[in-house]
Amino acid sequence: MFKSDVYINRRANLHKIMKSGLALFPGNGEAPRNYADNPYHFRQDSDFLYFFGIDIPGFVGFMDFDSGEDMIYANDIDIDDIIWMGPQPTVKELAAKCGGIAYTAPLSALHDIIRNFAGKGRKIHFPPLTRVKLK
Repeated sequence: MFKSDVYINRRANLHKIMKSGLALFPGNGEAPRNYADNPYHFRQDSDFLYFFGIDIPGFVGFMDFDSGEDMIYANDIDIDDIIWMGPQPTVKELAAKCGGIAYTAPLSALHDIIRNFAGKGRKIHFPPLTRVKLK
């Protein structure tokens, strides 16, 4: 992960280009080989990694170009994960490292947010964002 200023600047450049609407950046999940606990080597989605820098499965980035707010949706690990991997940073801690993203929520909240924005007729962009050039 780079310094948080790198991700702040990348998202700010996109905010300047995209005047309105929302952008959804789904990160990759793990891909199981022959059963769920035996995944292939994880590779994060390039667009999500470029704008948010979190190289962990199961994260979704969200940018609101009208309000200027950036959000992260992901689930915190549970006790089974802690037993297997040891203590891990929370979603809120990871969001702060990638440039001060204050709003985080569990993945279950994402469905309602998208439905709410789509119901208001707001445009939702999905990568690739026409591969605009960022300065």
